[in-house]
Amino acid sequence: MSNRMSIRTARDLPWPAPQSKGIRYDASGLVARLVQEASGAEIAEAAAVLPLMFMIVVGIFWFGQAFSIYGTITRAAQEGARAGAASTCTTCVAGSGVDTNAYNAVEAALVAAKLDASKARQPLVVPTFNACSTTVITGSGSVGCDNSVSSNVCIQSGVQLSNTTGGATGVCGISVSFQYPFQFWLPFTALNKQQIWINAAAQVRMENQ
Repeated sequence: MSNRMSIRTARDLPWPAPQSKGIRYDASGLVARLVQEASGAEIAEAAAVLPLMFMIVVGIFWFGQAFSIYGTITRAAQEGARAGAASTCTTCVAGSGVDTNAYNAVEAALVAAKLDASKARQPLVVPTFNACSTTVITGSGSVGCDNSVSSNVCIQSGVQLSNTTGGATGVCGISVSFQYPFQFWLPFTALNKQQIWINAAAQVRMENQ
């Protein structure tokens, strides 16, 4: 009997036999089916979520546009009120009145922002102000919009801006207010193609008090 150890190959060892090709093919098919089923679930989830995400993005855009217009027309009203309240106006037409200076400033601000001033309208509810003189608050009745200057923008000059209860002197100034249209585009919602009117208003104390 030889002292040398016989070298046994892996085939001779008592290990489990390797899997057959059929079993390997079944495992690969199972993996492929799992991948296909996962892809189908992801597609279904995307189909449910993407329209909602699209609506959110579109809504953010249009509400941002509305807020931008609100800021623009508010600045225009402030520019008009300041121009009407100023005792001297270097950019105003010589000989023009307070209300005319105010409207021209509003129109110039809207045109600079690429907005059509002719689309503006006076507010449905006109602000209520009592009249005042250049020296003493008289409270002699309510002051309406000056339609001789503009039928789109409500300009009320020489109005009482502060409360005179208890004998207070009060503040005399000018008020500028108007509305500007804005139309939403939000498909499949109640706001789609709906027009809203954005309000703008500003009051400034007269500088010649």
